[in-house]
Amino acid sequence: MKATEQVDQFYEVAIIGGGAAGLSAALTLARARRDVVVVDAGTPRNAPAAAAHGLIGLEGINPLELLQRARREASSYGAHIVNANVTGASKTGDGRFAVRLDDGSTIQAGQLLLATGVVDELPEIPGLDQQWGRGVVHCPYCHGWEIRDQRIGMLATGPMAVMKTLLFRQWSPQVLFLSNGIEFSAAELAKLTDAGITIVPGEVSRLAITDDRLTGVMLDDGTMVELDALAVSTWATARLDGLDELGVDTTENAAGISVVADATGHTSVPGVWAAGNVVNSGMQVSEAAANGGRVAMMINTEMIFGPIDPASMAHSSEKSA
Repeated sequence: MKATEQVDQFYEVAIIGGGAAGLSAALTLARARRDVVVVDAGTPRNAPAAAAHGLIGLEGINPLELLQRARREASSYGAHIVNANVTGASKTGDGRFAVRLDDGSTIQAGQLLLATGVVDELPEIPGLDQQWGRGVVHCPYCHGWEIRDQRIGMLATGPMAVMKTLLFRQWSPQVLFLSNGIEFSAAELAKLTDAGITIVPGEVSRLAITDDRLTGVMLDDGTMVELDALAVSTWATARLDGLDELGVDTTENAAGISVVADATGHTSVPGVWAAGNVVNSGMQVSEAAANGGRVAMMINTEMIFGPIDPASMAHSSEKSA
């Protein structure tokens, strides 16, 4: 459905972002008989990957096929899908939200859910972009099985590199730590050595790629380090293009920048919710989908009963347990 067909239409809930979290929320809300719209630009974070993993019942499904299925399922219950970019969003005088789209049209909504995900910022090393999602991976739980027992290099980009290297060691005895010119403590390096991980000094200048396949990395001194896969921790920044006017709080941590939301999905702005990777870039597809569904339930519940204190909900859960 084109955005031009939705000019100035009012929805009870507008969801910005049509990934696992956004579409799961749309499915839940549509099944709750809410009038809901999903605005999606069609650029999911995991598009470069050939398969999504750890998703029970759909293990190994292509990420784009998964989203196509999810769109059909949400639409079958009446959710509206709009293919567009958001250029602006703001709260109106009557307490509603106005979401402006890149074709000049506007969607109005009573509640707004941000499920925009994150943008992975890679180090500026030639070849990384080209191999991202294939020879270059970032999550051991997403890609570890596929590169098991292979020569895996961990490209250090920050303080989390040692921990992630030790994680990848679970999947292969052939793990190399590429320090990439970053200083690490003797205690951290000892942990790597004790785990049988080879420490490679020097900075990585580029990736070695043959026939569109990663074969290793080249160091700044000209040394070639042969590899079958390269792991890297990205800087994940919440996608908030066009959403600055909303003024939701964000926070910065070792993994990147995310939207601040409580356990129920509330952001710092009343009526604006958040779910999925935009809140926690470490969520896998299954987690993001579950989080989107849970936040959608809270949105519907509050639309019926009014604002609910997350602390009182947690206390009630403890008592019932």
